[in-house]
Amino acid sequence: MQHVLITGGTGLIGNPLTEALLAKGYQVSHLSRSPGKNPNVKTYLWDVAKGQIDPSCINGVDTVIHLAGAGIADKRWTADRKKQLIESRTQSIQLIYGLLKQNTNHQVRHIISASATGYYSNRGNEWLTENSVPLHDFLSTCCIEWEKAVDEGLELGLTITKFRTGVVLTTKGGALPQLAKPVRHALGAPLGSGKQYIPWIHIQDAVDIYLQAIEGSLTPDTYNMVAPNPVTNQQLTEAVAKEFNKPLWLPNVPAAVLKLIFGEMSIVVLGSTRVSAQKVQDAGYQFKYNNIDNALRDIYA
Repeated sequence: MQHVLITGGTGLIGNPLTEALLAKGYQVSHLSRSPGKNPNVKTYLWDVAKGQIDPSCINGVDTVIHLAGAGIADKRWTADRKKQLIESRTQSIQLIYGLLKQNTNHQVRHIISASATGYYSNRGNEWLTENSVPLHDFLSTCCIEWEKAVDEGLELGLTITKFRTGVVLTTKGGALPQLAKPVRHALGAPLGSGKQYIPWIHIQDAVDIYLQAIEGSLTPDTYNMVAPNPVTNQQLTEAVAKEFNKPLWLPNVPAAVLKLIFGEMSIVVLGSTRVSAQKVQDAGYQFKYNNIDNALRDIYA
């Protein structure tokens, strides 16, 4: 039985991925700051900020899924918050690598890590592939440092897969409930110009892509984890309104207002990132939800 260790195992992707792995008969463990609640999952404790980790967490583990990281849009980006956003992603994987160096008879072979389409940051209408160069604003820098820390595993002879993940659509958290809430009350409106592209993916496709990577049917590499048809903020807002049968009568929320409220972090909603899914499709993944209407219909069914 294959044993998978997940960091961030109770998060947006980690939770449904855990359930999917358990259903397939995998042994699943989590690394967490607090004791777990799932009786089918052994939880090992760690404290990334203090550099503490239970050394037995890697015992018998074949694959590590690295999803841990402070929420990018949870708090305003002060200098301290930026440092925390980067270190929560980089120091966490480095803690695991430190353990692997100490225990040379471990059986970990594969590291599968989240990254984000923030790697490309605000690029207007440019089609972005895995070969596109990043920018050097904070969003890009955070992802560059994240991926660089994960790639340190190559020196340990590990196989590395990285997923530059877009906006994961689910009712369980993330961006969609925040966007949908005002729309439900007929108070929804596109943000800024509304022309900025949003790279999105249905939660089921995100989980299934991870499963294919774990099972070896997806060649280890760097992939964009996005649906094949990105939409603009305006199109996404209209699609949600259509799903709820609600009007969109308010004017767009001015970019200046969003910048005033969120400061530098406003790039998260005002930036345009038009990302290609071609590479993961060429590698054999077949999307269940290619277009936004089908995805939302399923999510709100």
